[in-house]
Amino acid sequence: MKQISRREFLAAGMTGAALLCFPGPSAGFDLWGTKTRRASGPSDITGSVFKNSAPETPWKWSVEAFDYVKHADRSVTCAICPHECRLLPGDRGLCRSRVNIDGVLYSLVYGNPCSINVDPVEKKPLFHFLPRTTAFSIAGAGCNFRCLNCQNWEISQATPETLRHYELFPDGVVQSAGQAGAASIAYTYSEAVTFFEYMYDTARLARQQGIKSLLISNGYISKNPLSALCDVIDGANINLKSFDDALYRKLNGGRLAPVLDTLETLHRRGVHLEVTHLVVPGYTDEESLFRRMCAWIVEALGPDHPLHLLRFFPQYRLNRLAPTPVEVLTRFRNLAMAAGIRYVYVGNVPDHEGVHTRCPNCNRVLIFRHGYNVTQPGIKNGRCAACGTAIPGVWV
Repeated sequence: MKQISRREFLAAGMTGAALLCFPGPSAGFDLWGTKTRRASGPSDITGSVFKNSAPETPWKWSVEAFDYVKHADRSVTCAICPHECRLLPGDRGLCRSRVNIDGVLYSLVYGNPCSINVDPVEKKPLFHFLPRTTAFSIAGAGCNFRCLNCQNWEISQATPETLRHYELFPDGVVQSAGQAGAASIAYTYSEAVTFFEYMYDTARLARQQGIKSLLISNGYISKNPLSALCDVIDGANINLKSFDDALYRKLNGGRLAPVLDTLETLHRRGVHLEVTHLVVPGYTDEESLFRRMCAWIVEALGPDHPLHLLRFFPQYRLNRLAPTPVEVLTRFRNLAMAAGIRYVYVGNVPDHEGVHTRCPNCNRVLIFRHGYNVTQPGIKNGRCAACGTAIPGVWV
């Protein structure tokens, strides 16, 4: 199965033909309709752009951005995420995948995923969404965060043209997912917000074919694109990285408030929502901070959205740290449950008690997990088979 990098394609000439790896149209395929414009935009964000790094002309893996502001000097302000990068012609945004070409903002990650896999939906992690089914998973290059502990930094911190990729436009994604027998398509691995237009068009087509769409994200997205996305996605796992704005800036290169807004919007719009929190030693393992996070979740989102506490392992620029002690994860799980969160899971610790789903009323094991081997003996029609308590989730 041959792949071709964008750099190789450009070197071969813009009229050259890339080799297809999956079924799908061989020309630019854009379902996108009228672009949204706003009259004015925010000020520049210092250090948020790569100067003069955009290609001179768009190519077939590019599409005009969903939402941005045009300025009189042919600069543009991206409105996809809260960074709101202000880009002069030739500049590339913080995410590395959006560029200003002659006064028009383009996404360079449309129809060219750098990673494709068929995963258990539990890997996302989503524990209350169609257990034992698979998700057709795709990723585009780039990310709007700079997490020091990123586990997928090879693709999230890269520009699209430096990675080898597949050519797979939205209808090809949906067709391939159907052929793979996947119940859903997951936008994952790097940062789904970075390839928003590709995700949106794919999710809209997938819904027409009865295939679910899953947003796996840091939640750093602006209100307008998030509102549009809520119309076409079915589930989400948002990584709430900490509950302190200064720590968000230090560890991740973002801010806390927009992520909280995203969580509240997904909850309000009825999108199935699960939350992930990576417990990083020396950064996010402060008990008082975690207690505040749990209290906010219960107050703002309610007690029924699953919370996944993940064990940290040395990664990327935090490879000097030790893994999270298991006893810390166990203590945090107990704290979260004491705060009122009903479904709290422990990840990256095989055979921990916190990998199973229990009824919050009678404590019966409803879903048993051993790795990605899942049995579901205790749920019937979305309820505990023993006591009849409704279990929130998507079960059919």
